[in-house]
Amino acid sequence: MPPSLQHHPDPAWRARVAMLVIGAALLWPAMLFSEFKPWILFDLQSLKAAGGFLSGFLTPAHSPEFLSMVLRETWQTVAIATAGLTLALLGAIPATLIVTERLSVSRLGTGRMHWAASALRQVVRWVLVLLRSVPELVWAILFVRVVGLGPTAGVLAIALTYCGMLGKVYAEILESSDAHATETLLANGSSRLAALLYGALPESGAELVSYTVYRWECAIRGSAVIGFVGAGGLGQRMDESTRMMAGGEVCTMLIMFVLLVALADWVSKLLRRRLG
Repeated sequence: MPPSLQHHPDPAWRARVAMLVIGAALLWPAMLFSEFKPWILFDLQSLKAAGGFLSGFLTPAHSPEFLSMVLRETWQTVAIATAGLTLALLGAIPATLIVTERLSVSRLGTGRMHWAASALRQVVRWVLVLLRSVPELVWAILFVRVVGLGPTAGVLAIALTYCGMLGKVYAEILESSDAHATETLLANGSSRLAALLYGALPESGAELVSYTVYRWECAIRGSAVIGFVGAGGLGQRMDESTRMMAGGEVCTMLIMFVLLVALADWVSKLLRRRLG
């Protein structure tokens, strides 16, 4: 038999089988502790409830009054996301100025920051960690208890979580950019803000704006989800319709969810393309 037709066993098959066994051994306890029971979906009572809900779900609600309410709540969802992201930027930009080491004045010449500046930078970093560690859904639950039901809780929840995310990523983008222009400006007496605007932004501006647009897209999705805990927007109305088992209303709002996310994705791609 020619050498090209001879059977060559996979030399790494033992490692692949071992990884498969280890993965299964780790997955099985996780499934047990998470109480994952997919067979419940096929229980007679579950099938009966699902059938009753789907019988109305297949006919979307389309009355003029209901559609008007859906459009109004959709616009409120977009407004919650935009207002929350704007507030997040108001906190993230100053935090970025503080935590970005390349914008430090005390490290010029020696390359070592003053202990007070280093301590302040570390405190702000931990604040950003705290803000982004708590999901916006949890923040929304807390603010609903404080300020009551409505979009205010949603705006504050988006603002806090996204402030932590934006501040962290902005600092990482600036740290990975070319530091020559920034350090030159700082060495010649420029302020930190001027060094950011005229040194760092020309190098990283497109990437910063692209990430901000992406976060706005995520904020729209997030504002729709946090509505389920009473933070306003389309999600809150959908939760009410789900509780009443109004399948037709849920279907219409679900379609609007899909269109809203698709629109946000289209706007995001358009802006990224324009930014190059």
